[in-house]
Amino acid sequence: MDFFSQQGREETLSGGNHAGNADMPFKPGVLVISHGSPDPEWVGLVDEAVAAAAADLPDTLPVEASFLEIVEGRLIQDGIDRLEAQGVSDLIVIPLFVSSGSTHIDEIAYALGVKNTPEKETDMKRLRISARVFFGDPVDDDPVIAEMVWDKVKALSSKPEREILLLVGHGSIHEGFLQRWERGISSLAARTGKLSGLAGADFALLNPDSLRRKVSYWSEERGYDVIVAPLFLSAGYFTKTAIPSRLTGLIFRYSGDALLPHPFLARWMYGQILNIMKSLSL
Repeated sequence: MDFFSQQGREETLSGGNHAGNADMPFKPGVLVISHGSPDPEWVGLVDEAVAAAAADLPDTLPVEASFLEIVEGRLIQDGIDRLEAQGVSDLIVIPLFVSSGSTHIDEIAYALGVKNTPEKETDMKRLRISARVFFGDPVDDDPVIAEMVWDKVKALSSKPEREILLLVGHGSIHEGFLQRWERGISSLAARTGKLSGLAGADFALLNPDSLRRKVSYWSEERGYDVIVAPLFLSAGYFTKTAIPSRLTGLIFRYSGDALLPHPFLARWMYGQILNIMKSLSL
């Protein structure tokens, strides 16, 4: 069944994780939401990835990239308003975050009306929205992202049988959110390690901090060469300063490359959009 057809919408009105008015004339749209940054280059990389994903979608499907904060005129409400001005009735939301352990996922879902109450207190208010909302998943342990992580760091590998991949993420101090971070990044590290052919793979978080301990363990206690791979959307303070500064004096390999730019992120977004369409057509 075609998600873009009127019949497809009528047959799926009772399914999906949604909010909004089911009586509107059917027109789907996509809203990609990421954190935002004062760095125009950061915003540009997100825009390029979203545009690349949109290029493989039907021309009739409007796509907006929006940001949680900072980017004036491009906030979530701005994106919703632009899509609804085009008559969008069913909104596919792609949260462009690396972990479901991010508190931002929780507050965005609440603000969009996908959940009645946030798990953690938030300053975000309910957004103005008439469209039905179908909320996607963040990166977590997606196999496409595993390929992407390895592609970013494989040039650092020379003797795979003596090397360990250490995937590094932001993490969280909040109960429940930390466990989601750990589940997602540990599974992603295992996926990446398996396809890499390295001796093994592990993960570390910056919050609570386990990075130096993990690098020290694998390099000094176990005798492996450690390849450190940052799990961050774009380069910035965490990839350029936080990670290297915490490893002063240790031996490790590190390029500092974040996930963007890379064509696989557009491929991941495209897959997320299609997955939601397929789930609605069941």
